[in-house]
Amino acid sequence: MGCDGGTIPKRHELVKGPRKVEKVDKNAELVAKWHYCALSQEKLCRPIVACELGRLYNKDAIIEFLLDKSADKTPMKAASHIKSIKNVTELKLADNPAWSGDKESIKGDKYDDMQSARFICPVVGLEMNGRHRFCFLRNCGCVFSERALKEIKSEVCHKCGVPFQEEDVIILNGNKEDVKVLKKRMEDRRLKSKLEKKSKKCKSEESASQQDTTEDSPGPSRAKNGKDCINSSSGEKRQIIFTKSSDNGNSSVPGKVNKASTTTTKRSIADSEEKSEAYKSIFTSHSSAKRSKEECSNWVTHTAYCF
Repeated sequence: MGCDGGTIPKRHELVKGPRKVEKVDKNAELVAKWHYCALSQEKLCRPIVACELGRLYNKDAIIEFLLDKSADKTPMKAASHIKSIKNVTELKLADNPAWSGDKESIKGDKYDDMQSARFICPVVGLEMNGRHRFCFLRNCGCVFSERALKEIKSEVCHKCGVPFQEEDVIILNGNKEDVKVLKKRMEDRRLKSKLEKKSKKCKSEESASQQDTTEDSPGPSRAKNGKDCINSSSGEKRQIIFTKSSDNGNSSVPGKVNKASTTTTKRSIADSEEKSEAYKSIFTSHSSAKRSKEECSNWVTHTAYCF
């Protein structure tokens, strides 16, 4: 059998075998990671931010993603771990002086070198195109190549001088193992911050409750002041005399109250001239209350005054 024109087909054209695994072009993959936003798939433009897993985003795309609260919001795998703007860090990138991508207009008649990078390492000078491993510091956002951090070992940032630790170094667009380590660090960091917030909240509640109890319960000074006010309003005056009296030839200790020498003056209401007779007749000390047994009327009660 032959096809039109007398051609004879071969076996691989008629018999379909297993499909070959399509290999991803490494250059295209690097360009997609280092030149385009992982969320909006647009070209990276300043301000550029990076998450705790080392992915690059446009800050505008992250803000729009966080502000979108609609129910029909499509889940984004690339940004599912970003809950607030605090989970990303704005990067401080060093421009590549040899890069002229935005300066010249590309008309199609010129070779476009996709491996040329817009940013470089400020210490070593390596281009940030994916061929070399780059990382950033979570405290300040400065970006360096991994070679620079290994060759020039320091506990402070090479660019701004902010101190950092090994946990603050985040690899940009790392492999699966790097992402796994960074994810574990992210979970531990968020759990730690959550526990710290709970402890601070408990401490603030305890301090507030202590302040309320101190305001409600009067102290000893308040109680003393209240007693003084009661004594002054009732008109009673107490005078305590501190004297040195000898008892069996021994002098008393100064500062102690001598009971024999204390005098308390009490005025009876019946003797006071300021009160009226109607007010005085209320009390039992008045003369009208002191009546003899014959003058008192004998009421019919269980305990009659009949003797």
